[in-house]
Amino acid sequence: MGHGIAQVAAMAGHQVRLRDVEEDLVRDGIDAIEANLEGGIERDKVTEEEATDTLGRIEGTTDLEMAVADADLVIEAVPEDLDLKREVLADAADHASDDAVIATNTSSLSVTAIADALDRPERAVGLHFFNPVHVMALVEVVVAEQTDADTLAFAREFVEDVDKTPIEVRDSPGFASSRLGAALGAEAMRMVQEGVAHPRDVDRAMELGYNHPMGPIELGDVVGLDVRLDILEYLREELGERFRPPQILKRKVRAGKLGQKTGEGFYVWEDGEVVGVSGQVDGGADRP
Repeated sequence: MGHGIAQVAAMAGHQVRLRDVEEDLVRDGIDAIEANLEGGIERDKVTEEEATDTLGRIEGTTDLEMAVADADLVIEAVPEDLDLKREVLADAADHASDDAVIATNTSSLSVTAIADALDRPERAVGLHFFNPVHVMALVEVVVAEQTDADTLAFAREFVEDVDKTPIEVRDSPGFASSRLGAALGAEAMRMVQEGVAHPRDVDRAMELGYNHPMGPIELGDVVGLDVRLDILEYLREELGERFRPPQILKRKVRAGKLGQKTGEGFYVWEDGEVVGVSGQVDGGADRP
């Protein structure tokens, strides 16, 4: 998510510093941006000049202090762990200017709880981008209890400036999108678990019947089944048993089959594309 956010900000003309904890991870992020831009050129969505200019606005670093020193906006995109997000944003805020807006890209965690780790929580806001960031048009602007009017106005303006559509959501478990998406994804997995339908048919039902660009099973693989499980467990704790994670999801995560990023989840993946269905879903039978 971090490299995608960096890409769209740079494409909109902003100077960007992409920071991670290791040089190899920083390089991986920049390589992913380059690959996205090359794909855009091939599809006539991006010109060679735009790609060059975008990359020229992005600087990679492992130095947190340098990364945020003169930033107007800091956005974290670390894993969905509340303590980790609080720690990362508190460290970033300590090195950022006093008037910098501090944003979390959390998809479900309490922005109010994350903001509470800051000395000035009124400048914190949620900016929930969607994956892949350079393609998806929506950003949830999540308003914490502490978020002030100036911070909210800045966040909305930034989202529109990077050519995304903001929706404003009050801080609550799962916000709007993750709460609805988690419920749909969990029920789709239960249908597969109970043998109601094959994963491909569940996905096609939503793609063709409801015009979803991607079915809920495939989307879970793309997001990461470990991320899906973490979100469901959090929502179950906050909102009750209707968000209980399906057993099939727990088994996948225990087996390390996390989806696209590990090469197998409900589907088998190669080079970012589905090439088959996991044998654990239906005894090994594949479907076209």
